[in-house]
Amino acid sequence: MKQLVCTTPHQFTYTEAAIPVPNVGETLLKIERIGICGTDLHAYEGTQPFFNYPAILGHELAATIVETNAKGFEVGEAVTLIPYFNCGTCIACKTGKENCCVSIRVFGVHIHGGMREYVTVPDAALVKSRGLGLDQLALVEPLAIGAHGVRRAGVQPGEFVLVVGAGPIGLGTMEFARIAGAQVIAMDINDARLAFCSQNLGVHHTINPIKEDAIQQLKAITNGDMPTVIIDATGSLAAIQGAFPYLAHGGRYVLVGLQKGDISFSHPEFHKREATLMSSRNANKIDFDHVVDSMLAGHISPTNYITHRVTFDQVADQFESWLDPATGVIKAMISC
Repeated sequence: MKQLVCTTPHQFTYTEAAIPVPNVGETLLKIERIGICGTDLHAYEGTQPFFNYPAILGHELAATIVETNAKGFEVGEAVTLIPYFNCGTCIACKTGKENCCVSIRVFGVHIHGGMREYVTVPDAALVKSRGLGLDQLALVEPLAIGAHGVRRAGVQPGEFVLVVGAGPIGLGTMEFARIAGAQVIAMDINDARLAFCSQNLGVHHTINPIKEDAIQQLKAITNGDMPTVIIDATGSLAAIQGAFPYLAHGGRYVLVGLQKGDISFSHPEFHKREATLMSSRNANKIDFDHVVDSMLAGHISPTNYITHRVTFDQVADQFESWLDPATGVIKAMISC
């Protein structure tokens, strides 16, 4: 089978490998679609934490089952998967937080992922399609990231929720904040992405902090209160640190985005707000189910995010271009 290996930052190589043989409790899948996300882009450019080279990227996947003994699944069935493989015995797993397992192995990050023709995965990772198409299935995982962040924040109907970063994860976060009943505010330094939020997601409030006084705009939108929830989906140190002053007193700040460095902020300003700062890592089965339910109910149309399509053989040549915002890429989808 053919596979695409990221050998060093900015370097892909196609290689040949044997089709893997599933162990007991594993399923063999043929990969059909691969979505490209920020984690893949950061790994390619050498800025992704928890990553070592050489590696095979890809964790936003749609596949068909080739061989399985998983209960409730059958050969030929279309599936997606929860790509966070957990130990089941650590303190996080025992308390229902397997998304942040002490020994977690994320497919395409800690272990080789889906940029190959066939993969084996634990039976427990499989998620039924329930009638969703391949493109939709490949988008369940990134949307689950946003759904998990919104759930972490405990978003309530009517709240003003500021989502910083209008990339694919940010867009999904906005969608699920809206589904939760929030009044969504999108912030980004890319006007084209802000326009996408307005035109395709129905986001009524957008802010470009480079061109506008963000604090004054937020005060005007929130009647002086400021957002009670901020969710960062940039992974940018400057953006993360710059958003602390935007938070309402008593508010919650959730970091979905990830970067390598240390963050710092004014303790007095944070303290006087009695603010809550939390991270949001990966997602849980409940979030995947929420995404699938929302797609089936027509509350979200994620295929709107797909701006670029390539075949598996074109990935090595095209991938570098997706680092350039000028290409207008929001979600690139690979057909295998």
